[in-house]
Amino acid sequence: MRKSGSSIIKHFKSSSSSIIGSLALTSPTPLIPPPSFPQILRIPAAGDLSNFCSRRFESVKAETMRDLDNTHRTHDQALEFPEGKVKFTPKMRFISETAKERECCYRILDDNGNHILSSNHVEVSEEVAVKMYTNMVTLQIMDTIFYEAQRQGRISFYLTTVGEEAINIASAAALTIDDIVFPQYREAGVLLWRGFTLQEFANQCFSNKSDYGKGRQMPIHYGSNKLNYVTVASTVASQLPHAVGAAYSLKMDKKNACVVVYVGDGGTSEGDFHAALNFAAVKDAPVIFFCRNNGWAISTPTSDQFRSDGVVVKGRAYGVRSIRVDGNDALAVYGAVHAARDMAIKEQRPILIEALTYRVGHHSTSDDSTKYRPVEEIEWWKLERDPISRFRKWMENNSWWSDKQELEARSDARKQILHAIQEAEKVDKPPVADIFTDVYDSPSSDLHEQEKLLRDTIRRHPCDYPSDVPL
Repeated sequence: MRKSGSSIIKHFKSSSSSIIGSLALTSPTPLIPPPSFPQILRIPAAGDLSNFCSRRFESVKAETMRDLDNTHRTHDQALEFPEGKVKFTPKMRFISETAKERECCYRILDDNGNHILSSNHVEVSEEVAVKMYTNMVTLQIMDTIFYEAQRQGRISFYLTTVGEEAINIASAAALTIDDIVFPQYREAGVLLWRGFTLQEFANQCFSNKSDYGKGRQMPIHYGSNKLNYVTVASTVASQLPHAVGAAYSLKMDKKNACVVVYVGDGGTSEGDFHAALNFAAVKDAPVIFFCRNNGWAISTPTSDQFRSDGVVVKGRAYGVRSIRVDGNDALAVYGAVHAARDMAIKEQRPILIEALTYRVGHHSTSDDSTKYRPVEEIEWWKLERDPISRFRKWMENNSWWSDKQELEARSDARKQILHAIQEAEKVDKPPVADIFTDVYDSPSSDLHEQEKLLRDTIRRHPCDYPSDVPL
């Protein structure tokens, strides 16, 4: 099945979804002026309403207030539901499936890296900006080298963040180390910003005994207890309900921190996405849902994912404050996450961020995206909307970056990554016994039997198993 990519370009370039420089979050409830007293009916309180949530257990009913003009009785009724009063109307009116205009997209820098004068944004210091840029460059080079290593057969799998470097680094820069991160799988840059070394990345991808997962995970399934980065799981969207539970725990412990959970546009089609938003809204959990809407869920375009105005509008249905941001604008991403974190912690509420971007690379080394989208579309985003080039132009306009620094940064990153790979290849693989540990305090009889069976099979068929794995 070959899908045209023109619809995706139109989806993000369409003038119907304007890009603005003013940060404004979508309120979870429409701003409707309160009705006057005669239009509202209060249900008589049954006992003391001071107890927590006692209103929730009252009967749902409607009564009529006394009014001199009985002909307007219908208009004088309201239903007091647990969530609030709902006015009645004699007119049949269906809620439209779409708004007249698409939700705007918050941005600070235009495509040429120029600052939009009317924008309101969070200031970024030179020190932070330089670190953000060098991290984006390092992430880009790391992706290139590890992708080539997989093609050479040195590692089994890899997945890049090409085109989404600003989302990774800028969102991470707006957080603190106390905030807990639940990644999807395209957020290696978040871990890089937090201090995960290039050697640690290489150890995981090469599955050696220095890998924290002891070689039991696929490459790019990183995790770090020290850096509050929960280990990647391939199961789509399963991290979302877990993240809400963790955020509720922070709330109960009165921690000055929040949870940030990442998901792609494809993940919003999973039931876990909807359950998590509802769970977070009901419990007022301090969690930021960060959706990377990059146009494609592997080979499935967003046009086959949903009919709504992207993902941002889904927040209101669950009572979650939301914002749409230009995912290729590092300053806009930084500002949106910075503001979202502040609200999540101070107001104890969930926030949904939809970042519009584009997956320039293939979904993974197991994918060839030219089979389902035009090469011209990929090249347009790669050349015209590159987040690294845009941020560099802004840095240069501020006299914070030069050609000399660019050459040094790229050369140093390449040397360090190649060295990390060479070192990772020298380290022994984890022993077979590690497959059966770290689940139970004392291995069960079933595990002992399975380990014995595996060892017997390896002895009988040694050519079918890698020789560098210690028995």
